[in-house]
Amino acid sequence: MASSSSSEVTTVTERRGIPAAVFVDDVQSYLSQSSLDVNSALAFFQERLQQYRVVEMKLMAQQRDLQAKIPDIEKCLDVVATLQAKKGIGEALQADFEVSEGIYSRARIEDTDFVCLWLGANVMLEYSCDEATTLLQKNLENAKASLEVLVADLQFLRDQVTITQVTIPRIYNWDVHQRRARQAVATEEL
Repeated sequence: MASSSSSEVTTVTERRGIPAAVFVDDVQSYLSQSSLDVNSALAFFQERLQQYRVVEMKLMAQQRDLQAKIPDIEKCLDVVATLQAKKGIGEALQADFEVSEGIYSRARIEDTDFVCLWLGANVMLEYSCDEATTLLQKNLENAKASLEVLVADLQFLRDQVTITQVTIPRIYNWDVHQRRARQAVATEEL
């Protein structure tokens, strides 16, 4: 029974291009297996820590962008739904819209079957309300799925940072202990 549970445990070597950190339990065997000296191992882990920090900053920027994008998509969906609801009633919709940052204008929107959506890169396309709803819902689902993946990537990355931050002092402290032991042996011989 115990062997089946241990075979289910798998070691993750990377997640979406982010290499997994190595926790060094036995410094002596790690250094001999990797053919590194203490300074090289410390430099390697410091560099890896820097790489993790750079990736973390990029992922956090992507996360902020998605977190800002999701409410915008939801707002667009609400506007399209409002336009569709008002369509059958026959009354015009009064709306304030942003012309540029901080400048708004009032509009009177009559019954319409079409809306224009900004796609980005200064491109706007006209869609029927049904097509716009379908597109926006798909974009919302994709954005939420991407956000979930990013959150998981960030958690994985934070775990790797923690492992690396723990490993660096372990190697350093092992080296200090070894130097003290060598120094004690040298003073006893005198």
